Amino acid sequence: MPLITLFSAPKPFTNPHIAMIQRNAITSWTLLPDVEVILLGEEAGLAEIAKELGVKHLPAVARNANGTPLISSMFQLARENSNSDLLCIINADMILMPDFVENAKQAARLKEKFVLLSQRWDYDITSPLDFSAGWESGLRESVRKQNQLHRPAGSDFFLFPKSCYTDIPNFIIGRAGWDNWMIYKARLENWPVIDCTPSVMIVHQNHDYSHLPGGRSHYDHPDTNENIRLAGGQANIRYTILDSTHQLVDEKLTRPKMTSLRFTRRLELMLRSIFFFLPEAMIENIARPKRWQKRFKKLFK
Repeated sequence: MPLITLFSAPKPFTNPHIAMIQRNAITSWTLLPDVEVILLGEEAGLAEIAKELGVKHLPAVARNANGTPLISSMFQLARENSNSDLLCIINADMILMPDFVENAKQAARLKEKFVLLSQRWDYDITSPLDFSAGWESGLRESVRKQNQLHRPAGSDFFLFPKSCYTDIPNFIIGRAGWDNWMIYKARLENWPVIDCTPSVMIVHQNHDYSHLPGGRSHYDHPDTNENIRLAGGQANIRYTILDSTHQLVDEKLTRPKMTSLRFTRRLELMLRSIFFFLPEAMIENIARPKRWQKRFKKLFK
């Protein structure tokens, strides 16, 4: 019985670059120990790649009116078709290496309930990965040379025990907001939010947004507004890795060091709790640090 079930709803395999990076990512997952992979959906080419790579394929995922898979259905299908103790929803452009599994095992040894996440390393890639012996060390060296550690906003995977996240709203995959809610939900339930950035390299293969209408980022997509509504408003989609309660370092859990970004975030949360009775738009203007900066710039022009 595998320890971890990775589940994902890839994009169609029609765009050559998207197809290449998704094949890279899914192949890397299949090489991990103690892991099984479930691919969800009926996008073009998905059944073929699942068969080729020998992973489980479940096409009957529920969708919204626009035909985009729902997170709630993905979670349900993963639970019903997995015997693993740990589940992990992950974007299909993320390359994983064995350090991912080791960190998951360590987190599970230390805590009964938790969510594990990390910052990603963005990586420009134009050709398929060669997964011959030693590929991990070669990739790590190349990623470090590009030196693109993503800021602590947006998360591309969430790993958690099966007993967590049993009541997921009908969020829409590939749109903003749902990943922030995952962190909010963990904080609300007092589950440790464990950032394993210091101990693991998670590689995101860069791509454009040509798969979305107008080629615009998912932040500008109308379905994002629905995700925000389902999350309970703007305050609940403001959560990022800065809101982690622990870091996994050298196989031990530590409290994150205070930085200017973490201090600003704590101040924001305090202001939101103080002014909770105000309309959401007013709270956003009071609590959001970036909006303070814009006001100061206007004052001193």
